[in-house]
Amino acid sequence: MLRRLAKIVLGLLVVLAVLLALGFRRDLPAAAVEARFATPPSQFVTVDGLRLHYRDRGQGPLVVLLHGSNSSLFTWESWTATLAKDHRVVALDLPGHGLTGPDAKHRYSGAGLAEVVGRFVDQLGLARFTLVGNSMGGNAAWHYTLLHPEKVDHLVLLDSAGLPRDEPLSLSAKLQSSSVFGPIARWVTPHFMVAKTVREVYADPARVQPSTVDTIESLLLRDGNREATRIRRSSPLTDGMEARLGEIKTPTLILWGAQDRWILPKYGERFHQAIPGSTLIVLPGVGHVGMEESPTETLTPTLAFLNSR
Repeated sequence: MLRRLAKIVLGLLVVLAVLLALGFRRDLPAAAVEARFATPPSQFVTVDGLRLHYRDRGQGPLVVLLHGSNSSLFTWESWTATLAKDHRVVALDLPGHGLTGPDAKHRYSGAGLAEVVGRFVDQLGLARFTLVGNSMGGNAAWHYTLLHPEKVDHLVLLDSAGLPRDEPLSLSAKLQSSSVFGPIARWVTPHFMVAKTVREVYADPARVQPSTVDTIESLLLRDGNREATRIRRSSPLTDGMEARLGEIKTPTLILWGAQDRWILPKYGERFHQAIPGSTLIVLPGVGHVGMEESPTETLTPTLAFLNSR
């Protein structure tokens, strides 16, 4: 037993040494990253001590968009170009992501993110809205809907996180969540790994644009964001509130990419079974970030759902 444990530890040390040699990278200064990406119509608002980056465009029924892990509000740009023609669209960088950066209170869980979203929409005076979330943002979205059902007209979950997972953690996730290796691994972000991860969340890796990888990489390296990721991944993946999904009475659309390799389609079915009256649509040829890879295929059923209600 001790020999086997020693081999595992030695193997992890070797992997970590290789990663360090290949990909040690310093954080990028927040001001430099902001100067590059905070172009119009970017705005900032300080909410409970946290300076949140957001974009507010269009007029009409209000839609609030929440991005996924290690992403940013820029993942919604294709959706927004269409939605903002007849909707008011508000997208924000969640804590520990994008130009918002780390949260001193470490509100990175589903409930924590929902708290920040709540304070944000209240400060902007957003009374009622459709709430859309992808992956980690979906986790925040359904948590917020449970806590504030009076505020949400429609809930749309795209490949949402927040349910217990059957699959084991990946090696990178294990390293980041480790109390021993995590503080070191958080500095290791080789470009090829970022590009590999982006390709993995697409159904068709050929659709990945170099500019997309560059944006994700630059914002990930923004001062404090990788440390926020380490803290988030060191926390429990679920908080027990998934047992209350049956309390959601808000009209809910669940969209899932049939080729999602990060959160498998079976979890879309589990959300559908847990949320009464929900609609589930599984989209062929779509991966984990359908709003980015396949904006028409994901937005068309979303608009049909909103208009039918």
